[in-house]
Amino acid sequence: MEQGVIQIYYGDGKGKTSAALGNAIKAASLGKTVYIIQFLKGQLDSLFLSKLEPEVKIFRFERSLECFDTLSPEKQNEEKQNILNCLNFAKKALVTGECDMLVLDEVLGVVNEGIANAEDLLNVFNAKTPFEDIICTGN
Repeated sequence: MEQGVIQIYYGDGKGKTSAALGNAIKAASLGKTVYIIQFLKGQLDSLFLSKLEPEVKIFRFERSLECFDTLSPEKQNEEKQNILNCLNFAKKALVTGECDMLVLDEVLGVVNEGIANAEDLLNVFNAKTPFEDIICTGN
């Protein structure tokens, strides 16, 4: 069996999520179980991706229809706990072996926004088995 990797698509501009999605579709076409967890994005971004189901499972724990950075400070505070719950779900998915590939879309923004810290993200990475892949995006 092939060794799993952690990939990071980072930076300004476009293409990070697209690159992660390309890898997810490729893995799903090979019969692998793929989870995509989206952070900080509005629900409209998730609607199109839901067409990839059931081969690729899409998760989004935030309740707001809007992107996180457009929310009022009060609404952002409400969403922060949902986002932290999502990180716990990501860790559980790896620990239990529910997926072969885990895409954490815009998770780097969660750290940048101060919602979680680098240690929280490392805890997710440390839950990875040698054969699971993780892809992170963000800026």
